[in-house]
Amino acid sequence: MFKKIWAIFIRDLRINTREFITIWLLAMPIIFALAINALAPSINDSTVRLALVDGENPVQEEYLENFARVSLFENEEAVRERVEKRDDYIGILRDGDEYYILTQGNENQAIVDFAKTLQVLYTLGYDIEDSTAEIIELGRNTPPFKKMLVNISILFGSILGGMLIAINIVEEKGDNTISAINVTTVSRMGFVLGKSMMGLLLPLYGSITVLLITGFGYVNIGQMLLVVLSATMLSLLIGFVEGLANDDMMTAVASFKMIFFPVGGAVAVAEAVSDKWQWTVWWIPYYWTYKGTGEVLSETATWPRMLLYTGIIIALCAVVFIVMIPRVRSGLEKS
Repeated sequence: MFKKIWAIFIRDLRINTREFITIWLLAMPIIFALAINALAPSINDSTVRLALVDGENPVQEEYLENFARVSLFENEEAVRERVEKRDDYIGILRDGDEYYILTQGNENQAIVDFAKTLQVLYTLGYDIEDSTAEIIELGRNTPPFKKMLVNISILFGSILGGMLIAINIVEEKGDNTISAINVTTVSRMGFVLGKSMMGLLLPLYGSITVLLITGFGYVNIGQMLLVVLSATMLSLLIGFVEGLANDDMMTAVASFKMIFFPVGGAVAVAEAVSDKWQWTVWWIPYYWTYKGTGEVLSETATWPRMLLYTGIIIALCAVVFIVMIPRVRSGLEKS
């Protein structure tokens, strides 16, 4: 039995490494992770950008780089051209022994004031060590925006597993191999389990890849995969239904995209709506997945809470399973 299931998985693996769309799905976690690293700046990065003349005052350049993004230009004219562009760049130029702030005039006043303050502090010779303020950290060193993007990517990865199943089922129908299981020693359950392995592998590989590339490799991987795999079960079931209901790969993928509406709603409510209205999306399994993976990324997750979320997800998936399994059984008989 297990040997036959493994044989189905190996066959899917070989086929999926030859098809462009499946290779694209397998590459999506890496693409997402690299995009997140590019889009989400470090929590310590400053949004204030200063333009200075290169080599005019190396000591000043080094000082200002501690507090802002400093860009160096060949001469004063180049600094003026940069400041006059549409984005907010503040020039700090030298006039004899004094410095002046160069602005376009439509910059955010807070940015201009910050640049002025930095120049005053530099002129007076103040440094970070001269401050009497004490920095108290609460242990959060990851930007919330980056955590949210990583969380969405992991949730999306669990959905991609179901999409891959739908694609594989359509290919099996095209090769007339589904109908062949009725005259082989492979049971329908064995066939379903074999086809599901590729769909389970993608979320596993995707979650770990995203965590490692984005710098979240320190979180509890066990808790993360527990919640992700429980939601993947629902995606796989939907993948089987869509794959059996469609004869064209693109049609199956397009039909599968309907799942993004409840997923998007769950994420929007979890992020933007007050706690008293969270109950409106409790019926969506992916809400609990997003909530659970978010706690893991924040390192506030506990095993009892993760087991609770997993239990809720499995219970909701069981309801969907009871409703949809007749369609899967009927689809296997007709294909």
